[in-house]
Amino acid sequence: MRILGIDPGLRATGFGVIDASGSRLRYVASGVIRIAAGALPPRLKTIHDGVAEVIEAYAPEVAVAEIVFVNVNPQSTLLLGQARGAAITTLVVAGLAVHEYTALQVKQAVVGTGRAAKPQVQAMVQRLLALPGLPGADAADALACAICHAHSARLTGVVADNSPSAALHGVRVRRGRMR
Repeated sequence: MRILGIDPGLRATGFGVIDASGSRLRYVASGVIRIAAGALPPRLKTIHDGVAEVIEAYAPEVAVAEIVFVNVNPQSTLLLGQARGAAITTLVVAGLAVHEYTALQVKQAVVGTGRAAKPQVQAMVQRLLALPGLPGADAADALACAICHAHSARLTGVVADNSPSAALHGVRVRRGRMR
């Protein structure tokens, strides 16, 4: 399964593409769509065009985006939500299923703790994908989203609930967390 992770932002939108086969993860590409300062509509178009280029270049099967958290500054949260909306709309128009995870879920899946700092996420992404160097922060966040979905997708059929199937595999869900 080819997974495209997106870390939306109005200055820089990170993207990361991985291939997942069972528990194997393979790095395909990552980078940042740089967005010039200025009026909001052209910035949203830059996000749309950049995400469309990534989709065309790498032909992902599914996409993942991080859920926006409510910031101290409501104006910043609103603007980030619009950037996220532009990216998700592009993904959906391209026919991709879009999955969403909170920053806490992504960090938990990649680092093992939901309170991990950005450098910890970067280091674990480098290790999990056997990268020769540390990825940039935005690209690492996007790759982390893709990794989170790869781990989740492997278990989706098993941990949909506390079904007998889940119990047979030794996996249980309590308060939305796998145990």
